[in-house]
Amino acid sequence: MENIALYGLEFNPYLKNSKEVTIETKETKEVKLRLDYILKTKGFGLITGNSGQGKTTIIRNWAKSLNPSLYKVIYSQLSTLTTNDFYRHLVSEFGLQPTHKKSDNFKLIQEEISRLVIERRKTPVIIIDEANYINNAILNDLKLIFNFEMDSKDRAVVLLVGLSQLNVNLRLKIHEPLRQRIIMNYNLEGLNKEEAKEYILGKLKGAGATQTVFEENAIEAIINAADGIPRIINRLCSSCLLIGSTIKSTSITADIVMQAITESELG
Repeated sequence: MENIALYGLEFNPYLKNSKEVTIETKETKEVKLRLDYILKTKGFGLITGNSGQGKTTIIRNWAKSLNPSLYKVIYSQLSTLTTNDFYRHLVSEFGLQPTHKKSDNFKLIQEEISRLVIERRKTPVIIIDEANYINNAILNDLKLIFNFEMDSKDRAVVLLVGLSQLNVNLRLKIHEPLRQRIIMNYNLEGLNKEEAKEYILGKLKGAGATQTVFEENAIEAIINAADGIPRIINRLCSSCLLIGSTIKSTSITADIVMQAITESELG
């Protein structure tokens, strides 16, 4: 493990820690505004973006902020299941006992959603991560599962989260009924150079840094290599801290960044 004390850090902010340093960017704020919007309107929402852009992190932090007495959050990442297995998973997540028949599980889901909304005044929030891997049969059924009172009411929030390819898949004619139900659609574009710099420095500040850790040209090199993708920024910065502490460098230089890029096979 790198000697982060060399840089005046309490922990490595670029790794997944119990002390997660969340950086608010223009894009994350925009996503949260849209998530709050769909929370009020209910219905289907879509959040997409390329790998490593922080979709899951944004969604997870947003879901954690929801009042559990008002919202029932169900998070699913099991997108490669068969339709009935998907139903069974949802039934289990609602705290019920799934059955073997697809039609029975379908009924259980709808009844539980209605019970939560009408009797307990709770809004179900179903988050389906990695939704770009969902098979067509599940996508076709989603509109049916969450259809209430002859399609006149939306009682739940259904959030599809996945790679940008999901937008392309939903444009297929077979998915037209579902696509028409999507009332919120946002595609993450990644961090611009200014935001990427704020991201790097903000993480350091959150870990207690009071000294210069990354030299200016080192930050620029990281930004250019990462192309606005937070996951790559984190990986490079973490690798730089390891290399820098190993060679006892008091700051991260551009040469250290180049070595980190080479080791990460990004160059």
